[in-house]
Amino acid sequence: MKNFKLKAEQIKELAKGHGGCIATDMITVEGKPVGYMYREAPNNPQDSGWCFMSGYESQEYMDEPANHEIYDVNTIANYDPEIIPLLNSPIGSAFERNESGVFVEIDE
Repeated sequence: MKNFKLKAEQIKELAKGHGGCIATDMITVEGKPVGYMYREAPNNPQDSGWCFMSGYESQEYMDEPANHEIYDVNTIANYDPEIIPLLNSPIGSAFERNESGVFVEIDE
């Protein structure tokens, strides 16, 4: 059982209607901000294609399925509202935080 940083009653409607995404426990359990996000082609109509990571995940961490889950994009927007302006970016987009903590677009 995961102990999420935010409780269900703390989730507000900040970015509804974007669909599902994948996010790591570094964000939802440990409470780290999103440090890296990219958008792939969706797997189904409910999928946004977005994946969110803190940037602290090792390959070994990412290889463990228990360390990430599928969430509504709105849930992750509650953990880190700074992702909201980027959510309508096209498939193939990728962003990471620079040294100043600002998201910049990168080539994957």
